Amino acid sequence: MTEHRSLLHAAVTAFALIALLPTAAFAGEPRLTQTQAPLTVTDIAGRQVTLNAPVKRMLLGEGRQLYLIASLEPKDPLAHVVAWRTDLIAADPATYAQYLEVFPQLAKLPAFKGQEDSLIDIESAIIQKPDVVLLNLEAMQVNKDANYIEKLAALNIPIVYVDFRHRPLENTEPTIRLLGRIMGREARAEEIIAFRREAMAAVANVLAAKHPKRPNVFVERIGGYTQDCCLSFGAENFGKYVELAGGHNIGSDIIPSTFGQISPEQVIVANPEHVVVTSADWQAYAAGGRWIPLGPGADPQVTRKKLEWFTTRDAYTGIAAKKTRNFHGIWHQFYNSPYEFVAVQQLAKWFHPHLFADLDPNASFAEYHRRFLPIDYRPGYSVSLSDSER
Repeated sequence: MTEHRSLLHAAVTAFALIALLPTAAFAGEPRLTQTQAPLTVTDIAGRQVTLNAPVKRMLLGEGRQLYLIASLEPKDPLAHVVAWRTDLIAADPATYAQYLEVFPQLAKLPAFKGQEDSLIDIESAIIQKPDVVLLNLEAMQVNKDANYIEKLAALNIPIVYVDFRHRPLENTEPTIRLLGRIMGREARAEEIIAFRREAMAAVANVLAAKHPKRPNVFVERIGGYTQDCCLSFGAENFGKYVELAGGHNIGSDIIPSTFGQISPEQVIVANPEHVVVTSADWQAYAAGGRWIPLGPGADPQVTRKKLEWFTTRDAYTGIAAKKTRNFHGIWHQFYNSPYEFVAVQQLAKWFHPHLFADLDPNASFAEYHRRFLPIDYRPGYSVSLSDSER
């Protein structure tokens, strides 16, 4: 805590010096002339927050918040961002490369390190003097304990909490609306919400009409990131996606929270008919690991070969999914983005291939890119060993 106080004092001093200099926009950032006015909003934590809107300077407490920022402001998402966490660069390098290709100034954007639930870089927040700091819900407690909310409030820098991860089906739409309001992009936000609802209804309506038997499904979370087995989801996030796609998530019966771990013996006893591995290109975190490099532009031959290894895990000995080769890999970042409708469509197609023969998750995601994002769609977000995917 003493170290934090010293850093805070240094940052306040730096901010005082910078305040004496003429205001300069971030390199490549156009000057915005929209008149700001005080706006009070309710964030995802239920807090009343007053800020100047539309916001012109945002600090992203997680880099993957860019998924939504770019959806709301595709022509120049960086016009609203003055600093960000480096997690998107490390956790989703292929998407970062796509944005860098379109917006090369992204490489110069001030960045700071940290995990989802870690402290905000308060020095960056003070020096950049954003109109708002966006934090994910899981970072709330640690920043509260450090009194960072009060420290920034004293400098008229408000914090707003958002959530795609812990209760995505409950909080994603409010998050989209919240950012739409503070960015002055309300109509755009409603278009995104309408698109997502239609994509989800393409699954829900069929399941409601046909009432198919729900297969037992085990989701191996962050497959290949570590050697641990078996990390999974409870009744939220991918656990919820499984249920919405017409399956039964084994983890929901055992794990009391969003994230947790199941023993290999519990997996074998549950005898899942499908195994879904969430994974991504994690070279920056676990070089040479067993992870599956899913994401935009992934090589299907490479991802299929990497997925094949998971069938050899002891936890899957003798299970039904191994006999039918119903092993699937899906992009892990669907767990922390406004794109979960793609995951639900893909899971439904795996669980009920005859009911969803005409459903094309790739086409849905490609259409979202065409309508809302500044980057082109590149397939590579899923892979399967099942007969229906050969």
